[in-house]
Amino acid sequence: MKKTILLVLLLSISVVVFGQERQTENVFLITLDGLRWQELYTGIDSVLVRHEDYVRNVDQLVEDFWHDDTEIRRELLMPFFWNTIAAEGQLYGNRVYGNHVDVSNGLNFSYPGYSELLVGYVDENINSNAKEWNPNQTVLEFVNNQPGFEGKVAAFGSWDVFPYIINSKRSGISVNAGFSQAEGENVSDREVFLNELQEQIPSPWATVRLDAFTHHYALEYIKREEPTLAYIAYGETDDFGHDGNFQNYAYSARQTDAFIAELWDYIQSHPSYRDKTTMVISTDHGRGTDPIDHWRHHGSGIEGSEEMWIAAIGPDTPALGVVKEPMQLYQKQIAKTVARLLSLDYENERPVGEAVETILGE
Repeated sequence: MKKTILLVLLLSISVVVFGQERQTENVFLITLDGLRWQELYTGIDSVLVRHEDYVRNVDQLVEDFWHDDTEIRRELLMPFFWNTIAAEGQLYGNRVYGNHVDVSNGLNFSYPGYSELLVGYVDENINSNAKEWNPNQTVLEFVNNQPGFEGKVAAFGSWDVFPYIINSKRSGISVNAGFSQAEGENVSDREVFLNELQEQIPSPWATVRLDAFTHHYALEYIKREEPTLAYIAYGETDDFGHDGNFQNYAYSARQTDAFIAELWDYIQSHPSYRDKTTMVISTDHGRGTDPIDHWRHHGSGIEGSEEMWIAAIGPDTPALGVVKEPMQLYQKQIAKTVARLLSLDYENERPVGEAVETILGE
């Protein structure tokens, strides 16, 4: 009898200790479409910054972003990543150190990449960017179906295919993407204004809105609804890349860095999120490098477009900065990492990629 009581007490203690170990209660998953690891880790490209085929105002771009020192150069491009995440979080995918993060699907473009990232495995039938409902359950849908998490998951994206990738029809997740507007009885005055502006300001692209709308729709929703899991997918970097506009690619990267900084500042200032929220940040694919015009492109025939990166910051994530140990991580590991941060064991119809233990502090 005494042994039974002791065992129960030990089990109870272990449950309490486990609960204390995981401080994260909320996760913000963020992606920057097609941002190369080269820009993240080395700053503005030394050739492209002065390439008149891809830059309209070389002098201004050089003034704003160029420095001979790589560490200063990357900070000029993405100051939040290098002043905050590098100091308090973790960054993976700097291939200079043999630290690799790769796409697994072999196609190296958006729908297959986002599906792999959100689902946790590669579905060979996801092989185009067509608006087709994803037959696979994403980690967003999995979390939304767990007790206590219902209605606490939301997604925002600049690309109008995200409702299909997340399968909002089946999952029931709130997805504001493409040229969607804020709807409902409780929308803020700011959201009403965003709805008006989105109709008045033309996007350069037919299927992708400007990231400022995605960001501010997301921030207003977060302030009002306080989701436990929020996914925000910025898109401009990829589209400016395809346009061959390296100048706007660079300025968009810096602006997205500022958007993420604003989200982090809100997290740290709000009692529902402060000291109990983790950000996981990544991309859907890389881009080419050689020949030089391949920076505009990605896909199975573009060498280097399988190369990506992951960053994380939060209360359970040790401050390792740039992880320099040689290792191999994959895009498909992000889904389970997100679930584990929320103390959930994510499983799907097929085996999913293992969580990145170092992000979890394990």
